[in-house]
Amino acid sequence: MEKTFISPSKYVQGSNVIEKIGSYVKPLGTVALVMADDFVWELLGDKVVGSLEKEGIKVEKVVFQGESSENEVIRIIDNAKDKNIGVCIGIGGGKAIDTVKAVGYGLHSKWVTVPTVAASDAPTSALSVIYSDEGVFESYKFYPQNPDLVLVDTKVIAEAPTRFFAAGIGDALATWVEGRATIEARKKAMAGGGATLAATAIAEKCWDTLFAYGYSAVQAVEKNAVTPAVEAVVEANTLLSGLGFESAGLAAAHAIHNGFTVLHGEIHSLMHGEKVAFGTLTQLILESRDMDEIDRFIELCVQIGLPTTLAEIKLENASMEDLYKVAEAACKPDETMNNMPFEVTPQMVVDAMLTADQYAKKVKEKMNK
Repeated sequence: MEKTFISPSKYVQGSNVIEKIGSYVKPLGTVALVMADDFVWELLGDKVVGSLEKEGIKVEKVVFQGESSENEVIRIIDNAKDKNIGVCIGIGGGKAIDTVKAVGYGLHSKWVTVPTVAASDAPTSALSVIYSDEGVFESYKFYPQNPDLVLVDTKVIAEAPTRFFAAGIGDALATWVEGRATIEARKKAMAGGGATLAATAIAEKCWDTLFAYGYSAVQAVEKNAVTPAVEAVVEANTLLSGLGFESAGLAAAHAIHNGFTVLHGEIHSLMHGEKVAFGTLTQLILESRDMDEIDRFIELCVQIGLPTTLAEIKLENASMEDLYKVAEAACKPDETMNNMPFEVTPQMVVDAMLTADQYAKKVKEKMNK
């Protein structure tokens, strides 16, 4: 099997770098569609528009309505298709980022991602996660290229709620766990081929960085501080995780996350990375990984506030029928569960979720003694 590695054309990270966005966007186009939700427009709109206009770039403002759905993508494209857009810029969280990639592809423009939180690895990838207007996972939409520019302002990231930052760690912790499984199974990654040495090293470095600096970085973000640990974890959450998942592979953790979207209720109040964290723990149990590794994973999650039990993902009272629905969705033929090195059945997923819940409770009891 051929090996494939893909990445954004340029990645820029630093404190206050958003004030220089115009200089980085200027080579990409002279008419920019800038998309963000109302909150982000109020927070950063003047800085972004001012920097772009200073470089002679005309700005077309769009208010993102909150869901990365086909209808939202079509709405934005229809409103922009006659405006000679050369570059699309998405500012915000993962769903805004995924939407702007779909819009940029539809408008045949360049596209730029500007995450305001380090909550997922969406900014670097050549795909969008598409949901229904009600927030139910529908599909992955793949593109022939990655973003032309990823611009990450660590000051903006550090000033966002700590929960977003911790959720990003939850998402990024899955990178090596899923990549390792995909490599062991000799399956193709999202990039379309086997993992290169570079992708393998990046995925593993992501894992090591989060354990080395994750707790310290969360403490700094609690005070809106930008420290070397914060810089390292932002890079791990965004660049290392993004390159790692796309060129090494996804497996059970994200399939289980997608399975959760079929349920109704409080679970939808959780962030992507929070649900992925429980999915990662479930995958570690499925694989019968070394207990020291599982203990270490649970301990870090507890320290930074990530869920490790069914109660913490709002499923304490879920019926076996509901858990089986999640497991069936996670094991669909087109899901990344099929990148596991062995066949996984819905019953195995249910059993692993229940075991993960029980074991995490025991580890937490030991931590509290």
